[in-house]
Amino acid sequence: MGHVVKAGRPSLLDTGAATAKTYISEIDPRARILAAVAFAIVVVSLHDLRILAGALVVSLALMFMARLPPRATLKRMVTMDGFIIFMLLLLPFTVPGDAMFTVFGWPATWQGLRQAIEIGLKANAIILTLMALVGSMEPAKLGQALYRLKMPEGLVYLLMFMVRYVDVLQQEYLRLRIAMKARGFRPGNNRHTYQSLGYLIGMMLVRAVERSERILGAMKCRGFSGRIPLSGDLAYGRSDVGFAFAFGGILAALVALQFLI
Repeated sequence: MGHVVKAGRPSLLDTGAATAKTYISEIDPRARILAAVAFAIVVVSLHDLRILAGALVVSLALMFMARLPPRATLKRMVTMDGFIIFMLLLLPFTVPGDAMFTVFGWPATWQGLRQAIEIGLKANAIILTLMALVGSMEPAKLGQALYRLKMPEGLVYLLMFMVRYVDVLQQEYLRLRIAMKARGFRPGNNRHTYQSLGYLIGMMLVRAVERSERILGAMKCRGFSGRIPLSGDLAYGRSDVGFAFAFGGILAALVALQFLI
């Protein structure tokens, strides 16, 4: 029964980053967010495959600097690639150009293959950088940094509540699934399964409403007046300036190579 009771699934709040301090974790959260945005803008503007491969290498370096577990990180990226894999497979057949081969009379072109590789390199480089610089950040710190970057206050609250309580709902779902397994439930393609899953969803909604009422009461007891104090002690330091110059130099080099090659 132990294998049933122990879910063994990580929390959504688990960023996957190392708990020990790293060079990336010591950088000001605002600098990390701005660097990730700047990297995404630069990578999207690149077109040479060799330079895009270099950008992917920079992303891998950031992953190791943030001490993200390579296996789990690459598994997440494969999951992301699953969403665009069909688009990449269809591109050679939809972009006109020189034919490589034909399938049922439909020619696959070299130009389409090149566009598919270009999109794949851009997507993976940007996602990996976001995971290393932003995804390894605690949700509270991320909200505080966005607030200090003058993001709309309502959006910051929405983001923080979403990250926190999607995790709570997941934990409720796991508890209900464990209870169902403990009672011998085995999913199948039958009426009993669909009925049980309907009860599961209904019970999750009921518990979510009850949980929200308890949370609202607790927040009012703590003096909640519609605003959450987000002002923190964020301050740029020498390491942040050094990171900004180094990362800016890498981005400038990528842009310069695009014009020189």
